[in-house]
Amino acid sequence: MPGTNDIRRRIEAVWRIEAPRLIGSLARSLRDFGLAEEVAQDALVAALETWPLKGVPERPGAWLLTTARRRAIDILRHATLTTRKHELLEHVMSDALQAGGDPTHADDEFGDDLLRLIFIACHPVLSTDARVALTLRVLGGLTTPEIARAFLVPEATIAQRIVRAKKTLADKQVPFELPPTAELGPRLASALEVVYLIFNEGYAATSGEDWMRPLLCAQALRLGRTIMSLAAAEPEVHGLIALMELQASRFAARVDGTGRPILLAVQDRSRWDAGCIRRGLAALARAEELGGADGPYVLQAALAACHARAEQYEATDWARIVALYTRLASVAPSPVVELNRAVAVAMRDGPQAGLDALATLADEPKMVGYHLLPGVRGDLLERLGRLDEARAEFEQAAALAGNAREREFLLERAAGLRRGD
Repeated sequence: MPGTNDIRRRIEAVWRIEAPRLIGSLARSLRDFGLAEEVAQDALVAALETWPLKGVPERPGAWLLTTARRRAIDILRHATLTTRKHELLEHVMSDALQAGGDPTHADDEFGDDLLRLIFIACHPVLSTDARVALTLRVLGGLTTPEIARAFLVPEATIAQRIVRAKKTLADKQVPFELPPTAELGPRLASALEVVYLIFNEGYAATSGEDWMRPLLCAQALRLGRTIMSLAAAEPEVHGLIALMELQASRFAARVDGTGRPILLAVQDRSRWDAGCIRRGLAALARAEELGGADGPYVLQAALAACHARAEQYEATDWARIVALYTRLASVAPSPVVELNRAVAVAMRDGPQAGLDALATLADEPKMVGYHLLPGVRGDLLERLGRLDEARAEFEQAAALAGNAREREFLLERAAGLRRGD
């Protein structure tokens, strides 16, 4: 029988995969995000207590759902039962009876619950920021600090958004349902933004010990494909899928054997996943066929495709990349887009041109504390031979970096300049 530590690691892996679907199924019955999360966490505690003794069940997701439902029924039975709580109890007990009390049938109930959860978290009664933050929390499993880093806003702001969002959904008794066709557009845009941020957190983690979290990227791809099943005619859905596939193609080449980041310029492109590239280019072509060439996700996918099509770094079409970033900046203005455009300008016209392009970001409030800005300045200054200035920028970037691997990498670059490597 596996050791306790092995079991706990398996429980953590199961939880990362099953938690969103579990909360979605519970939220459908309970109509209450807070209570759904509470009983889901109770089920996790029960798993941590039971599975090390009895082993991981054959269908762990079903086991967690059955356990959570029993806990919800206990809570509602012992509460002061208002009319609404009576209705909730009836819903939970009805779901449990339909499962026949047999957890082996519970997996079938997940069905569209994950999709419903995506859209309820993006409901119009919430502000856009609240929709994105709540969905990242309940579907992406991100912590408040991680969400705050993704948005470049204070942690307290994100925490308040999540609390208020849950309260609003409960107060408004928002039905757990898929949106009608007339509401699909704006709610789809918010859902895609959330999936994008989840993928980005997996692709280049803002905190923690690992620079990449492939499971999080895989979850984002699953969510994206789920949304695509509902909105297959929307070009931006295909654009986001294309972007994620093309970025995911580089996973094996982005870190070395110790998990240390490898820069794009020196990655072994023979290790890029040809299958991901093929799927990504096909999704990009589909998005363009649907008339979405100027959509933000389609443009970002086109940028990723420039790298995917270059057999060597030196063959990269930097002129096209600059043009694509210019188009992206016009449809989705962002200081991060301008930062990336400056990098492309530096590759096309030289490091001084890149530094000049960065000058406009010096006083940008959203870039204060953003480690990639001094990181890019350090790289350009190093290429100009201004090594002392470059070292100072790398050290500043390392001080701001939230991810341990990235921080180590930046400090190594700074130390190399001190040694004259």
